[in-house]
Amino acid sequence: MGGDSTLSGVVGDAATLVSGGDPVSYWFDVCEDDGSGLCGIDFSDFDPSALPSLDHTDEEGLLGEIDRILDSINGDQLPSSLMPLSPPVEPASNVPVAAELVVQQCLSVENSCGGDGAKDRREVVKLEDKDGSAWNGGRKYNSTKEKVCDRRDERGANRRDRYRESSAWRRPRRPDEAGDWRRRDGEWGRKRERDGGGEWRERDSRGGYWERDKSGKVIFRVGSWESGANREAKKTKLDNAEQVRRSPEKRPQEKREKPTEEQARQYQLDVLEQAKMRNTIAFLETGAGKTLIAVMLIQSVCTEMLKENRKILAVFLVPKVPLVYQQAEVIRERTGYKVGHYCGETGQDFWDARRWQREFESKQVLVMTAQILLNILRHSILKMESINLLILDECHHAVKKHPYSLVMSEFYHTTSKDNRPAVFGMTASPVNLKGVSSQEDCAIKIRNLETKLDSIVCTVKDRRELEKHVPMPLEIVVQYDKAAVLWSLHEKIKQMEVEVEQTAHSSSRKSKWQFMGARDAGSKDELRLVYGVSERTESDGAANLIQKLRAINYALGELGQWCAYKVAVSFLTVLQNDERANYQLDVKFQESYLKKVVALLQCQLSEGAANGNGVKDADMHLSDAQKADEIEEGELPNSHAVSGGEHVDVIIGAAVADGKVTPKVQALIKILLKYQHTEDFHAIIFVERVVAALVLPKVFAELPSLSFIKCASLIGHNNNQEMRTSQMQDTIAQFRDGRITLLVATSVAEEGLDIRQCNVVIRFDLAKTVLAYIQSRGRARKPGSDYILMIERGNLSHETFLRNARNSEETLRKEAIERTDLSHLKDIQRLSSADTLSGSVYQVQSTGAIVSLNSAVGLVHFYCSQLPSDRYSILRPEFIIQRHERPGGLTEYSCKLQLPCNAPFQQLEGPLCCSIRIAQQAVCLAACKKLHEMGAFTDMLLPDKGSGEEGEKAEQVDEGDPLPGTARHREFYPEGVATILRGEWILSGKEGCNNSEDELYMYAVKCDDIGTTKDPFLTQVSNFAILFGSELDAEVLSMMMDLFVARTMITKASLVFQGTIKFVETQLAALKSFHVRLMSIVLDVDVDPSTTPWDPAKAYLFVPLIAEKYHNPLEGIDWCLVEKIVETNSWNNPLQRARPDVYLGTNERTLGGDRREYGFGKLRHGMAFGHKVHPTYGIRGAIAQFDVVKASGLLPSRDSIEPTDVYHSKEKLQLADSCIDVQDLVGRIVTAAHSGKRFYVDSVRYEMNAENSFPRKEGYLGPLEYSSYADYYRQKYGVDLRHKKQPLIRGRGVSYCKNLLSPRFEHSEEVENEENLDKTYYVYLPPELCLIHPLPGALVRGAQRLPSIMRRIESMLLAVQLKDMIRYPVPAMRILEALTAASCQETFCYERAELLGDAYLKWVVSIFLFLKYPQKHEGQLTRMRQQMVSNMVLYQYALNKGLQSYIQADRFAPSRWAAPGVLPVFDEDSKETEYSIFDEECPATETEPQKDFYADDCIENMREDGEVESDSSCYRVLSSKTLADVVEALIGVYYVEGGENAANHLMRWIGIQVDLDPKDFPCPKPYNIPESIMRSVDFEAIEGALNVKFKDRGLLVEAITHASRPSSGVSCYQRLEFVGDAVLDHLITKHLFFTYTNLPPGRLTDLRAAAVNNENFARVAVKHKLHAYLRHGSSALEAQIRDFVKDIQDELSKEGFNYFGLGDCKAPKVLGDIVESIAGAIFLDNERDAFIVWKVFQPLLHPMVTPETLPMHPVRELQERCQQQAEGLEYKATRTGNIATVEVFIDGVQIGIAQNPQKKMAQKLAARNALVVLKEKEENAMTKDMDNGEKKNGVQIFTRQTLNDICLRRQWPMPQYHCVNEGGPAHAKRFVYAVRVNTSDRGWTDECIGEPMPSVKKAKDSAATLLLELLNRCYPDNR
Repeated sequence: MGGDSTLSGVVGDAATLVSGGDPVSYWFDVCEDDGSGLCGIDFSDFDPSALPSLDHTDEEGLLGEIDRILDSINGDQLPSSLMPLSPPVEPASNVPVAAELVVQQCLSVENSCGGDGAKDRREVVKLEDKDGSAWNGGRKYNSTKEKVCDRRDERGANRRDRYRESSAWRRPRRPDEAGDWRRRDGEWGRKRERDGGGEWRERDSRGGYWERDKSGKVIFRVGSWESGANREAKKTKLDNAEQVRRSPEKRPQEKREKPTEEQARQYQLDVLEQAKMRNTIAFLETGAGKTLIAVMLIQSVCTEMLKENRKILAVFLVPKVPLVYQQAEVIRERTGYKVGHYCGETGQDFWDARRWQREFESKQVLVMTAQILLNILRHSILKMESINLLILDECHHAVKKHPYSLVMSEFYHTTSKDNRPAVFGMTASPVNLKGVSSQEDCAIKIRNLETKLDSIVCTVKDRRELEKHVPMPLEIVVQYDKAAVLWSLHEKIKQMEVEVEQTAHSSSRKSKWQFMGARDAGSKDELRLVYGVSERTESDGAANLIQKLRAINYALGELGQWCAYKVAVSFLTVLQNDERANYQLDVKFQESYLKKVVALLQCQLSEGAANGNGVKDADMHLSDAQKADEIEEGELPNSHAVSGGEHVDVIIGAAVADGKVTPKVQALIKILLKYQHTEDFHAIIFVERVVAALVLPKVFAELPSLSFIKCASLIGHNNNQEMRTSQMQDTIAQFRDGRITLLVATSVAEEGLDIRQCNVVIRFDLAKTVLAYIQSRGRARKPGSDYILMIERGNLSHETFLRNARNSEETLRKEAIERTDLSHLKDIQRLSSADTLSGSVYQVQSTGAIVSLNSAVGLVHFYCSQLPSDRYSILRPEFIIQRHERPGGLTEYSCKLQLPCNAPFQQLEGPLCCSIRIAQQAVCLAACKKLHEMGAFTDMLLPDKGSGEEGEKAEQVDEGDPLPGTARHREFYPEGVATILRGEWILSGKEGCNNSEDELYMYAVKCDDIGTTKDPFLTQVSNFAILFGSELDAEVLSMMMDLFVARTMITKASLVFQGTIKFVETQLAALKSFHVRLMSIVLDVDVDPSTTPWDPAKAYLFVPLIAEKYHNPLEGIDWCLVEKIVETNSWNNPLQRARPDVYLGTNERTLGGDRREYGFGKLRHGMAFGHKVHPTYGIRGAIAQFDVVKASGLLPSRDSIEPTDVYHSKEKLQLADSCIDVQDLVGRIVTAAHSGKRFYVDSVRYEMNAENSFPRKEGYLGPLEYSSYADYYRQKYGVDLRHKKQPLIRGRGVSYCKNLLSPRFEHSEEVENEENLDKTYYVYLPPELCLIHPLPGALVRGAQRLPSIMRRIESMLLAVQLKDMIRYPVPAMRILEALTAASCQETFCYERAELLGDAYLKWVVSIFLFLKYPQKHEGQLTRMRQQMVSNMVLYQYALNKGLQSYIQADRFAPSRWAAPGVLPVFDEDSKETEYSIFDEECPATETEPQKDFYADDCIENMREDGEVESDSSCYRVLSSKTLADVVEALIGVYYVEGGENAANHLMRWIGIQVDLDPKDFPCPKPYNIPESIMRSVDFEAIEGALNVKFKDRGLLVEAITHASRPSSGVSCYQRLEFVGDAVLDHLITKHLFFTYTNLPPGRLTDLRAAAVNNENFARVAVKHKLHAYLRHGSSALEAQIRDFVKDIQDELSKEGFNYFGLGDCKAPKVLGDIVESIAGAIFLDNERDAFIVWKVFQPLLHPMVTPETLPMHPVRELQERCQQQAEGLEYKATRTGNIATVEVFIDGVQIGIAQNPQKKMAQKLAARNALVVLKEKEENAMTKDMDNGEKKNGVQIFTRQTLNDICLRRQWPMPQYHCVNEGGPAHAKRFVYAVRVNTSDRGWTDECIGEPMPSVKKAKDSAATLLLELLNRCYPDNR
């Protein structure tokens, strides 16, 4: 069938559809259901030209033609028009295979009818032909599937509706199918456009847009724009929905499921009734529905408890891990309860009590393995009393020391009867043994189980109902001949086993340790040291190899040489692909032996058969190589070996004769061949050993005649080649839906697993117990199934077992119903009473946690597995057993326990016991007790990981919520105001506030200009003083502030004390009024002095000073100016007050703050203090016509003024409301009456008047819009000028009030050249539209500096206040530095100090913990340190001390700053586009993009990262990481200014209790190291290399001892490494901090990272040969160090090479660790003197990294480069064998690739390669640009400009841009813009949507580039 065309399948489907019932109506229904095609049939790859012509004129039309096609197929003929499509095929096999899809669906509908369907299918077969095909009504079938479909023909009419409902018919087309015709259509359309420049409008009707796809191609998409991520998500969602609709299991059931109880069979309800009344064991066959009874029991108990208003906690125990998932899913689906599932592989062994408690509270049913329940009961995490219902699945396991048995004996039976849970057990046989010898024996065994479970066995008395629902299979016994023994081969393999064992035992202990090999990080899982499980070490080379050799030997005897050969090849392939193969000696050792075995067994099956019929050896090699890892994964693929040749029996027959395959395997193959034509064949073969389960599927795959089988293995968890649960689930799912038809399984499939009803079960190896016999038979559940038992001919034990099993089953059933009387056996031992807790126990009184002899060994193993270790050390306990002979022939044993070297104690001697096992348990029990007393175990008897509070806190935070202490965790905090600023005097004038007697302190603001400027306005500023109610600290007066007023000039500002003043009330009132008028204009907030609220928390006033010298401060105030400004009537005119734009209804501000900074405050000041919302809030509108101003009466009536063309006087000008002298006008501020904007008057231009022609914009080539200035005002504003001959005023816009504290000119994009520096932007105004503003220009310019000055003074006052609280003399300026975040963008920030503080804090805390807890290992110390210095903890300390009020975290924005009496107002329109205050005004003489008013002030006031939606006036947002950073910065600052004493003082103040008083700590015990070890260490050489003498050499021995070294009373270096790491980090950070004082914080961090890292230290170790003295016991580590040393020597041989840890070879971590541990040893040996450590280490670390030699990590460099360029960066990693490959993709295109055994190193090399490629590309692009002359004056021309030029040339309107998406976090915003142009000849273009970009400009450029490409296609002349 392989060659048949797709069409035959399609038409075959159709045939099946239409052949029954009324074809026409059904066909229509199908087409309606699926509008996108013919009933889900995919025609996408089908050539339409091949279809028959369908333009018949008869009435039948389309349907008639389709009927004809179908008839011709049913008649085994294709219509002539379809003939060429496929070669002629055999009619017999054509239709069924083609119609496979439909047939499977018929089957599924048939099956859904229930059991009867199966019988119907059997009835179909009427006659058997010789070759096994069936006949029915004279028509021959070769396929069972075809039979079923014909059955459908008979019932077609009455089933048609049912088919229509089946979701399989309704499946929608996949997006790729559905879109295919559309896509093709689109391509034709685009071709048309390309060729003929098709109409825009034509495509516009479809609605769409252009964009680039991932490959960079420009494509048209229909519909509206969606971001790529959304599109992908939608596609995934559709695909998922599609899969759900298609998957056979999830097809919706036609009838609504009945409630559980209604579905239950009668016998199930009978058992349920008994279970409700008392504890019950349900004894029912496999498949009888025991789980359903358990589910109904849970529901029943839950209902009862709900009535009492209590929550149920039911525990459902299962014996095997796969059952956990299966049963949990069943209970969830049936009940809808909250069900938790737990087993070792999901990590619950490591949960603490709180985590479990949350599970108990949130779940109703817990499904778990018995071991998990036993553990949590033993650790007293759960009490037996808390459980309401205990269900034991497969409860026959409750014998001996099985966890079931221990749960019952240790906890159930020891709980008082009233508090015990109800118990329900389920089993297919209550006896799990070889069988029962008599009825009495049977009764005893049942009674024992009942006693153990405190339950009564219950079974079905009337078996007829049971047999109706659980059909019994036909039992068939197949005998096979005994295999010939291949003695020579067996002996050779056995000889190898002996050799391997001898190699292991003959070596000394040390070499044995090496021989075992290292534990890889990955094998931690395989180790399964989850306690209570096993002591097996997966990577013990010898043991592993012996297991493999035994497996091969077993396969040789049971399956034959060919199978054994395949097993050996598989083992070898897996080993060669192992990642560890490169450097682990045990792997090499195994490989050498396996190669010998493969050579020994090599054979092929072609011998004895006709040539070429067998499977060639080379092919076998290939298949094994391909399936290398399948052996490891335990899952083999469905392989179909399809080859010609004779019948397989010939091959197998010859192979059997040759001994290549055993008769047993031949018999199995013959059995399978019998089922070749069986309908819906599903079989399970049960084997005893994993090796058979893995190799048989491979055998079947290579035999041609078994190609009808799709085979896989199913093996359990406790094997070397274990299967993960997910793989098991997947295999079972494939078996259910028919993708696999044969499973070769070990005992894992015998019990409980829900596997599709099979029709054949074969026991390849006989069962070991009666239970296994019953359970495996129960897998054959289909009516008429076969249960085949294979037994060896003449093997008596096989026959005996079979007879015994059948008898036992009958006896058990009989006993369960009739119950033998056992009263006479009361005293006999065999009838055991319930075991109470056996032997000795240790119980913690406070919690009730318990460890007994049974659990002690497991607990000690678990403890060792939790100790800190690396890949080279296997930490496990060792036991040395001693035998003691006693008089009288009595033998006793004692056990000595040896713990790993990083445990609190290493050795413990146990008591004398009667057996080895009990001796081992007793010493472990004593060890558990001692470990608990020493604090290594918690009171729950779990290993102490260091106090666990922090981890628990972290877990309690809801998922998705950022954790406290992280940058994403942000909260609102009130802004702090220094208490010294508080003053009730500011309230004077209010009723009851007569504070005129208060003395006020006057401070003049002194400004000195540094540098020069050509802008005269910058130097023409008024002087101010500030009045405070209290005297300021001297440090505030000594502070100099840098104000960045212009690019070439900085103003140094400071405060000078002028004296104290007493004001009378009227004077104070006038000053307050002046202050409000001035600041309302400067900050652009419209407030009135008479109504504005005053807050006494912030009391100061700005007052103007006279220019002359004065003696008395009162005289220095410019009272004339104050009076003039306060009393003028101009303030009555809304245009002269702040925010005239609100009055005029325009959307433009006048001055006083960047609009983009408005509207961030969700907590507005007014609302926070209960004031009314400001009336100006959020009012916006269109640009006003002049009529608004005229109508308002704000200007004198212009109609009374006679229009005049004559200009009379040069001295006076006619303004809007007055006449003024020209000399009085220059330097003043005027308000434009038509727009409300303000300007400084620069000069009066006598040579220009309103009749002058209106200038063009530079570069504008289009027609003139306005003929003259007068014409401009008439058209734009509706103003007819009356004095057209008056000269024009030249003005400059009044700028916003700026943040002058940030160095704004350093990073300007403008090119610094003279031309740019001198640019000033002017506007020309007709005088008659101008109003004189009451505030002088110089006064406003001076006042615009005051917010920045006051911000710094307020911050400084807070720093002084904090200093006074801490009470340690440190300069307040330094404290201010520690309180200022980098996001403020000022000249200082806390980051440098934070780096130093972080290292100092870590150092102090590490020493404190090391000395205070001498028993705790490095893992516990690290976690405890983390809890003392983590950001989360420091954040809490900062909150406790109220530091949030002192921190400066936002860039200063004057518009959001609150001056006394002038509170900020916030607008909603914060997201509007860039804008300038004189936009749309008369054009400037130089029409560059409009800039602010300073000649050289060309910076955009963009919002910074720190300025999150917050409101300076009362609240702001701080991330909790900022608070933590400030604590570290304060420590750093205090350390710099006052040394360790100051830093420790601050730490105590903040709450970090670390007292390093030597008296508080016990003297460290002198090291008692065996003499033999001291002799083995070359102290002279090490001390020579380090240039230091040790007082206590024991410290040095510990510092060089690795954990892989067997413990001989010497601890390993881990604790010393913990201290040394902190000491070196502190010393190196301190050195860098004080050496590079001017280095920016980011660079300093990079320097520290390059100097303090393991790679760098490892290179130091090798350079000074310290690695040679390392004491370890791992051959793998030895090999890795050797390779690394060789690589380093190559590295160092390169001239000038120093990568500072960024070299191309990765160091073993151990080498860096010993450098740190030696530092720790020197530190402790010299009475904790860090100076001596630095003296030793400075020369060792030479040459130290410097800013010049600092390399940047390629991964980071590439990331930063991509962020700047707004490119998408992605890494893809794959692993083949032991080589990792990493590819680098930028914007979806692969740029770099590298390979290395280590993934991280591969990533680094790939990033480096990518950078090389990118740099080459950039250089090429630069060269090309220079050649094309693309650059002008060093500035690249932007794409938008090119687009604008095209529009001007063609006289089109300017392009229209709009933002289609804006998103991403604040630090990585992305903008997407769209653009289109209205062309004069073709109308609007399609929208072109650019790439996501980091700025608006780049986003617009990206869109413009796309549009240019399209325009160039349609208008080639553009180019």
